[in-house]
Amino acid sequence: MGFMDSLKKMFGSAKEMADDLGEKAAPMMDKAKEMAGDLGEKAKDMADDLGEKAAPMMDKAKEAASEAFEKAKDVAEDFRSKAEGGGNEAASVAEEAVEKATGEE
Repeated sequence: MGFMDSLKKMFGSAKEMADDLGEKAAPMMDKAKEMAGDLGEKAKDMADDLGEKAAPMMDKAKEAASEAFEKAKDVAEDFRSKAEGGGNEAASVAEEAVEKATGEE
């Protein structure tokens, strides 16, 4: 029976030590939760500030993109017009060449 008593005593003291550690750790856990909440609030505030600062930049970027699109559209229209004109001119030159070659002037 001496062995069983030793085991009970050993497990009993281990349980007491675990209880003591749990009691000592509880305030630290509370403080960690509080700090995490504070850090979360600070992170939220920083994100809000960044969002407010980024909004004008986003507006400027949208405006610049819109202006660039309009310019590109104008340039493309100019090229299309010139290509049409060049095509008509090339057709006229080809027609004149055919008339000269066939003698149908």
